[in-house]
Amino acid sequence: MEDTRDYSALIEERAERVFKAMEPRTSDADMARLRDAFLLAKEAHSPQVRKTGEPYILHPIAVAIIAAEELRLDINSVIAAFLHDVVEDTDHTIEEIKSRFGDDVAYLVKVLTKPDKHDPGRSKQVDNFKQMLNSMQRDIRPIFVKLADRLHNMRTLSSMKPDKQMKIAGETDYFYAPLANRLGLYYVKTELENLSFKFRCPHDYDEITRLIEGDRRHQKERLERFRRQVQATLMESGIEAEVKVEYREPYSIWRKMRKYGDDFNHLKYRHFTEIIFKVPEDSDEKATALKIYSILTDSFKEKPGGLSNYIDSPKENGYQSLHVKLLADFGRWQEVHINSQRMAEDSHRGLDTRHSQEYIERWLHKFRSTLRDIDNHEVGIDFMEKVTASFYNDDIMVFTPRLKTIMLPQKACVLDFAYEISTEVGDHAKYARINGFLASVTAPLQRGDVVEIFTDPEVHPTLERLGSVVTYKAKNAIQTYLGNIPKPHFCRCGFCRPIPGEEVIGFKEDDGSLTLHKRDCPIAIRLASQQGDRIKSVEFEPDGTLYPVTLWVRAVDRVHLFVDIADCISKRLNLNMTKYDSNCKDYIATMEVSFGIHSYSELETIMKSVASIDAVDEVKRKLEI
Repeated sequence: MEDTRDYSALIEERAERVFKAMEPRTSDADMARLRDAFLLAKEAHSPQVRKTGEPYILHPIAVAIIAAEELRLDINSVIAAFLHDVVEDTDHTIEEIKSRFGDDVAYLVKVLTKPDKHDPGRSKQVDNFKQMLNSMQRDIRPIFVKLADRLHNMRTLSSMKPDKQMKIAGETDYFYAPLANRLGLYYVKTELENLSFKFRCPHDYDEITRLIEGDRRHQKERLERFRRQVQATLMESGIEAEVKVEYREPYSIWRKMRKYGDDFNHLKYRHFTEIIFKVPEDSDEKATALKIYSILTDSFKEKPGGLSNYIDSPKENGYQSLHVKLLADFGRWQEVHINSQRMAEDSHRGLDTRHSQEYIERWLHKFRSTLRDIDNHEVGIDFMEKVTASFYNDDIMVFTPRLKTIMLPQKACVLDFAYEISTEVGDHAKYARINGFLASVTAPLQRGDVVEIFTDPEVHPTLERLGSVVTYKAKNAIQTYLGNIPKPHFCRCGFCRPIPGEEVIGFKEDDGSLTLHKRDCPIAIRLASQQGDRIKSVEFEPDGTLYPVTLWVRAVDRVHLFVDIADCISKRLNLNMTKYDSNCKDYIATMEVSFGIHSYSELETIMKSVASIDAVDEVKRKLEI
């Protein structure tokens, strides 16, 4: 049904928000240009409507509001926010923009306009990414306007069809959210990640949201008591500060659950206590933060090794804070963040802030030189793969046994290290020793690790290994090897291994076959961000095939525990157990039970049945690698 509402007043009201935000820091002449840009955008987009039925002009106005209020960009960037879709979606031209608003605005709008010509060797999505990234050789502002555009698109994504949601969410999770993080826009990055998760994996998002709200209600009284105790302790010492308890977003919770292999109830630090202090005139930020730390640790027990000093050693995006873990009176360690008002503001505004700019400029220098190198040597692997592998992560320094230095991106694993030594070592790496201790080749590396690789000629690259590495050198070598292996017409992703009944998405391969991925699979997210036109909606239904799974069970040991678990799976549910491993120490039993299932709903039934057995405390699915 056509939307016949009169939006005139709403359009003017929202545009006025932009003018009000910019007026205190803008000349009269530039304000006139800003109002003129709004009028041009309003006229140009007047026939167009969004998927929601609203006038299209509400979108560029919303982008301008974000640019003006949340990111506090300069006047030409906000003008470009009004005009960012005019050339792409209407008959107006860049030349017209230039004559009316000047060269600078025309440049910004041109970068924000998708390229007319398409490189047949890359998808249109990647061409657009490449144009945006190349603009950073000259100017960072188009990226900030684009992030404002993407933020509003994600906030209104519910009106799109599921396949379009997956495409846009995949781009966001893969490209825009990490870029926002590297530019110091922590809150933009967090919102983009969370919205992407909401539309990629709605079932998981809703479930974690429900668990967070339940935990918030359950913990409310004692967390508020801890907050008041911290506040009172600071007030007694004359420290003026705001103290609040913040729960992490569903995406952050989900990521930590994946990282540590914990379910929600066993995950540590689902929330944190934030202290935002005012700096006294006779002190400085660091001295005040350390004073607060000293006051708190006099009143609360500190967890050994729980202090992280990001004031003296900021993260590469400029983030500064003092993190400490304190013991509350209810017997749980609480993560506490100590920030000045300036530090908290920097997390919102990123590159626009004076203190964080030097760190981001340092990263931009590395970014630009690496980008030029990738552009000059683009062979064998996708442009965006090289980009994300090369500079979307902080660097860590690790060493060979002979103390040769190897620089790797943060989150790199042993295999990334092996491929930096040579392709042959990487292809045949079997296991490793990290600081003398036995480790898998997919084990993550930390700054300062000494790594020794052991090879076996019978070991070869696999798809699972491709999902573990982050450097483009490792990805290129593994993809080259796997490229010679014929693919079946229909297959499951070897990394996420979906089961019928799970939320899945299909990707059409070059040979016409279809590969199924779970919607939270990192490979699917990468593909969705670069090859969105290959996404196929798929219903993965049971067909009699058995899919191997392994459950990890923790319980208080007792007589007949194994018999009850075996009876539950084999007799009551009529499934054949293929493997059973158990270990018991100090009356705590841990077990791994392997069997075949037909569907995800069957797996959920089994997990609930096992969890209901007397003395069983925790049941989770072990991912097969």
